[in-house]
Amino acid sequence: MTVRELRLVVTAADYDEALRFYRDVLGLPERAAFASPDGRVTILEAGRATLEIADPGQAEFIDRVEVGQRVAGHIRVAFEVDDSPATTAKLAGAGAKVIAEPVRTPWNSLNSRLEGPAGLQLTLFTELGSEEG
Repeated sequence: MTVRELRLVVTAADYDEALRFYRDVLGLPERAAFASPDGRVTILEAGRATLEIADPGQAEFIDRVEVGQRVAGHIRVAFEVDDSPATTAKLAGAGAKVIAEPVRTPWNSLNSRLEGPAGLQLTLFTELGSEEG
């Protein structure tokens, strides 16, 4: 058996706001949209997908590095972006709550933490490469 795609499904009470934020502001391209008498769903492309599994100790460590304390629930969505400070500002301007501004991590990326629509806690990260600094 081969898994071909990871799809994170989010139920958003304010569907239009969540779609605007993730599609129009964050820039996730729309792959497909469907409507029925019962509701609507839109599938957005988010690049390559991975499933990151962390034990409670590591999850706490990541929160301490990015935010200073444990704040995430058991699910957090991370997006790799070209410029995490600029994307953080853009998303904040569109209504996301900034939990922590970008910080350089021990794993050499620049990470910020936000809360987006539908109650999703988001990490934005920019890989900094292998340079020492």
